Amino acid sequence: MNDLLSLLVEPWQYAFMQRALIVGMVTALVCGVISCWLVLIGWSLMGDAISHAVLPGVVLAYIWGVPFAVGALLFAAIAVTLIGGMRGQRLVKEDAAIGIVFTTLFAFGTVLISITPSQTDLNHILFGNLLGITKTDMWQVIVLGAITVVVVLLKRRDLTLFAFDPTHARSLGLSTRVLSSLLLGALAVTVVVSFQAVGVILAVSMLIVPGATARLLTSSIWRMLWLAPLIAAVCVLVGILLSYAFDTSSGGMIGVVLGVAFGIVYLFGPSSALLTMLRRHRSGEEAEAALREENEEVELTPTR
Repeated sequence: MNDLLSLLVEPWQYAFMQRALIVGMVTALVCGVISCWLVLIGWSLMGDAISHAVLPGVVLAYIWGVPFAVGALLFAAIAVTLIGGMRGQRLVKEDAAIGIVFTTLFAFGTVLISITPSQTDLNHILFGNLLGITKTDMWQVIVLGAITVVVVLLKRRDLTLFAFDPTHARSLGLSTRVLSSLLLGALAVTVVVSFQAVGVILAVSMLIVPGATARLLTSSIWRMLWLAPLIAAVCVLVGILLSYAFDTSSGGMIGVVLGVAFGIVYLFGPSSALLTMLRRHRSGEEAEAALREENEEVELTPTR
């Protein structure tokens, strides 16, 4: 009991852990909100694409000595523009356009890494360095996260209508192109926020898993909008504590905890696979029992 209490209290005495917690909670809030619409619209691959496409921007920012967020935002915007342009021309399908853009930019990033004189920050770029967040990084995350959350929450009704029924949204005079661009822009900024915490590769877990987990718990978008950030926040807190206790990658541990949380809800939640199997098995047994009772009544009924 004392060891558990020490684990829960001791880490927060250090300034770097306090910064990690603040950045992690902001990331959880932003990613949790955005992930709801990504899951509903079916843009999970888009989140994956943009999270990988920012790699060359981050590497160039490292080479030039500017904040990572600047390079990441630049290449996130480039990725969104390229994907949107290819999708608008309709010469290739959307999934192909996404795959082409993100693999090309990610490959370009790996080339830049290979020719960068110092390789010391490679793991930080790819997998995050939450426990090494500086005050400057922390305030970047807070400002970008606050702007993103405010914008998407102000447009939440339009975005929800766009997610469920784009045709109806157009009939009401809403521009689906503008809403799509707004959500893509918010996604790009969210990727920049999340990669500071969990890195380029694991950012997709923060963007997808909270919304997917909340979707298994409720079919209401309004409940999802507070459930998903709550799930993300709890997983971030547990992941940070476990990474501190076992001296492991904080971003990797957060990704693992998110996956475990999703697995638990998937197996034991209200609409879980196990409960569905149990219901089917129980309904089958009840049907068999009813059939046996009918057969017994027929047998006991005297014939004339």
